Amino acid sequence: MRSSRLLAAFALVVVLAAGLAGCNEKRDPGFQGWVEADMIYVSPDEAGRVTKLGVREGDDVKVGDQLYSVDDDLQLADLNQNKATLANAQQTYDRAASLSKTGSGTQANLDSAVSALRVAEARVATSETRMARRKGFAPVAGTIQQIYFREGEMVAAQRPVLSIMPPGNMKLRFFVPETALPKLATGDTVRISCDNCAADLTAKIYFIATSAEYTPPVIYSLDERNKLVYLIQARPSRPDALRVGQPIDVYLNPKTPVADKR
Repeated sequence: MRSSRLLAAFALVVVLAAGLAGCNEKRDPGFQGWVEADMIYVSPDEAGRVTKLGVREGDDVKVGDQLYSVDDDLQLADLNQNKATLANAQQTYDRAASLSKTGSGTQANLDSAVSALRVAEARVATSETRMARRKGFAPVAGTIQQIYFREGEMVAAQRPVLSIMPPGNMKLRFFVPETALPKLATGDTVRISCDNCAADLTAKIYFIATSAEYTPPVIYSLDERNKLVYLIQARPSRPDALRVGQPIDVYLNPKTPVADKR
């Protein structure tokens, strides 16, 4: 009688173990990835010293908002010089035109005066543009991600003073093995999981690499080492719920239960 009970208990344990194994096989282990963003860098055309910084990291900006100013002493001097040249060219043209009307001047002198006047006007316009570009304005709407130069610091030409992250430029990057590629297509929705994140985060795949590469070092799973994987990129449905550099887990089937990673 006792042996029969032991046999029944053993059979029950085997059945439960088989059931648990079957459940684990159906759970989605997911793929490791991280959050990145394509930043917009705002920089001056010419070197100078930052004289005013109107934003801080984390500020939201709209298109056209002034972000910073760079000293314009050299550009102002150049503008004044070109304005003086324009005034002289205007006088020369007026004199040549007057003489041409009376028949005292030659057509060649008038043509030369017209040419000099047009060149002077163009140089003034160029100087005014250089002056205007000493102020940096937001080319896109987004969040100030990082400030590289602050008030009083010298910034080189075409070196960014700050970077802006538009919400639509946030992306998720993860790698999958070759066996998972047939399950993926551009436009597919995947589920996102991360520490202390909302439970309903999703993303839409917009890029699937056509060439393989070795597992990148940011993926620490021992089972994935020395395997060829393919880069996948997706746009999150709620970029405001994620942060650049944040590690994430990606699940290809949004309805499949998640495997226990503990």
